Amino acid sequence: MNLDQLHPREQIARIMQRVYRFGMTTTSGGNISVRDRDGSIWITPGGVDKGVIGASEIVHVTADGNTEGLHKPSSELPFHLAIYDRRPEVSAVLHGHPAALVAFSIVRQVPDTATIPQARFVCGKVGYAPYALPGSAELGHSVAGIFAGGANSVIMENHGTVVAGETLSQAFQRFETLEFCARTILEAASIGTPRTLTEDELRVYETEVSALGEMDHHSPSSVEKEARSRLRDMVRRAYRQRLITSTYGTFSVRVGDGFLITPFGIDRYYVEREDFVFIQNGKRQPGGTPSRSVRVHQKLYDEHPHIGSIISAQSPAATAFAVVGRTLETRTIPESYVLLGDIPVVPFGDQFTGGDQISARLSSSSPVLLLANDTILVTGASLTETFDRLEVCEFSAHSLIQSHRIGEVVPMSGAEIEALNHEMELRARQES
Repeated sequence: MNLDQLHPREQIARIMQRVYRFGMTTTSGGNISVRDRDGSIWITPGGVDKGVIGASEIVHVTADGNTEGLHKPSSELPFHLAIYDRRPEVSAVLHGHPAALVAFSIVRQVPDTATIPQARFVCGKVGYAPYALPGSAELGHSVAGIFAGGANSVIMENHGTVVAGETLSQAFQRFETLEFCARTILEAASIGTPRTLTEDELRVYETEVSALGEMDHHSPSSVEKEARSRLRDMVRRAYRQRLITSTYGTFSVRVGDGFLITPFGIDRYYVEREDFVFIQNGKRQPGGTPSRSVRVHQKLYDEHPHIGSIISAQSPAATAFAVVGRTLETRTIPESYVLLGDIPVVPFGDQFTGGDQISARLSSSSPVLLLANDTILVTGASLTETFDRLEVCEFSAHSLIQSHRIGEVVPMSGAEIEALNHEMELRARQES
């Protein structure tokens, strides 16, 4: 679904429900607006339950300042208008109070998006606005001035966050990605010191990826059609569980002598069967634009015949270990060790320069990797096994982070691991 093709009131209602559903605002908090082509503004009302808001409740503010609708517009309308005045290309503004970003707001800091390249790429410049009374002209003037200086997102002191975009889709992606970045930094700070990428490293990420050649034609088999449905369901499931964001999360599955992979530039929340791109013999299906990770996935399928599925995700707790470069200890409970094995950390950049180190570090005993300052890469014989490993990895990482707050982690002993390995070998023989 293309959100931007909907009427502004429908866009706003859908995004506000989504913001609420994923815990990024409260029943009474937050507001969203969209500027229409005629210069009028569509905006959320004040005093309406954001969890169940409908399109009919969105307020229309005409270009001459009159309001039309069932309710009064949000009390924060002044800073929306001020931003539009200072940034003519902006057509959407989103304000909310996600806990991770409020945490930065109340210690008067800004999340460093150079911690994760995707965050820098999506969010752009992040500014900071001193405290001013909510709904006041002073707040509008202050925030708009920072946007006029080139910021696309602003942390509002002792308040929350406001982001802007040329479309509401873009504004939401910036909002969600900044919130993910903040959550990851907070998780990482409890286990170490988050590492910031250099400008040279960020440029490696931003380097244009050469496109694969295109097949002459492609007619999907029934096996491929079924795989498309399973991929769509898993991607949406991962999004609902906040294991991926709207802009990041690459899933692929082997199909015959090729594979299907998530597309580039499509919101993971709305991805459909037809959006996945089939890759075969180094070529993509006609008209398809695969994920930037396609060449690494291709390499792994070519060099590891036992791999049937690959997921690259940025689940916050596991990514926290990636940004501090700390080993994610799996010898904590049997499930973690059996499913994940030992998890190596691959230095930043290999995923953008061929993936040789990634391929060399993967094995049947190490099916999961942490890619420094970027992602967790998970493999498996099937899509279900790969997704299970992703979930277990995130649960394990979260448990480790939580445990640091109450005491020292005590892994399973060498003897316990040896006994566990022996038991798993026996089961494998019996099953074969």
